[in-house]
Amino acid sequence: MAATRPKAPVLAVLVLLVSSAQLSMGARRRMELYQPNPADMLSYHNGAVLHADIFVSVPWYGSFTQVQKTIIYDFLLSLTMMPQAASPSVSQWWNIIDQQYLSKAVQATPANAGGATKTRVMLDNQVSDDGCSMGTSLTLAQISSLAARAKPKKGGVALVFTAQNVTVEGFCMSQCGLHGSDAKSGTTYVWVGNSATQCPGQCAWPFHQPVYGPQSPPLIPPNGDAGVDGMIINLSTEFAGVVTNPFRDAYYQGSSDAPLEAATACPGQFGSGSYPGYAGNLKIDQASGASYNANGAQGRKYLLPALYNPSTSGCSTLV
Repeated sequence: MAATRPKAPVLAVLVLLVSSAQLSMGARRRMELYQPNPADMLSYHNGAVLHADIFVSVPWYGSFTQVQKTIIYDFLLSLTMMPQAASPSVSQWWNIIDQQYLSKAVQATPANAGGATKTRVMLDNQVSDDGCSMGTSLTLAQISSLAARAKPKKGGVALVFTAQNVTVEGFCMSQCGLHGSDAKSGTTYVWVGNSATQCPGQCAWPFHQPVYGPQSPPLIPPNGDAGVDGMIINLSTEFAGVVTNPFRDAYYQGSSDAPLEAATACPGQFGSGSYPGYAGNLKIDQASGASYNANGAQGRKYLLPALYNPSTSGCSTLV
């Protein structure tokens, strides 16, 4: 069922924490808000973006079911490899990034020379560590090591996914995911954790009752798994950040060490009419009652965050 509109919106405070020099903290906390200053909007700082063919490698850390992996795998396919889904679609969401960020950057600066204006996400390899060889409590440095295990190609991205029983430094306290880079290899990585048993009210909202703010009923997740559907929100948030600001010198607002990026500049917004504690007007699946705003591969549905649109100086949603 669609979320009930709370009687009075409540403002929370966005706290951006910096972890290390190599990490670009695209940290997402769904119940935190930022009020942008019109004089200091998200803009391009002439750095490199990821473009052309972006090869994605996936390290799975901890136990994931095959169904959970397929939900995420189908989302990645939906970005550019299977764009024929009904509107609104995941590929339309990606096109906002490609057209408003990547293509413009390629045309604007020599830092991105030699690349095609149309960018594709290409699935490369996957590695699994079901037994958690590094233990079930990880530091951010170990996340970087896990990304390196996947051996991403230059200009590619390693997507590190940790299972619901794995704790990660800062997870639930300051972030639901992040992206970082390895300057020597020219590769980048994204980490997202499954918050189902640790902090679903923070990292799986609006599919779980929020920890703070208006206590609206949680929405039904489109793939029947609040933890993994929450991971899709965080993955898309961080992936938007890593391709548009991979080395902390491209598209961002504020400090380069703790930037607001393409999706984090529009926190908590998924549909038109959104406000603090209310995700916005969304599509409802008639069979399951699940809320979504994007169709994907294999008939799947997803909930994706709004993206800041540099052309309109505002946040764009698919519905």
